[in-house]
Amino acid sequence: MAVPSGKMQESGPFARAISAEIRATLARQRLTVKGLAGMSGLSESYLGKRLRDVAPLTLNDVEAICDALGENLLAFAAAALEAARDSDQS
Repeated sequence: MAVPSGKMQESGPFARAISAEIRATLARQRLTVKGLAGMSGLSESYLGKRLRDVAPLTLNDVEAICDALGENLLAFAAAALEAARDSDQS
């Protein structure tokens, strides 16, 4: 079993696709990261790092964010996966 080394893990392709989908949803809903932080219970700094792909999102993060945005988690993940697939094929 791997033990975390204390280093922050890089965001992988799916984490980057999820963060891109969150950014797009924020733009569509005309919300800020600060607003999302207040709605989701996650700190603005924590969210900012994840939305800039400095660190990956956890599934708990994505669930809290989808709840805050009024988005269906499965549909949200499917849209991100589709976008990731499209970018791989470009």
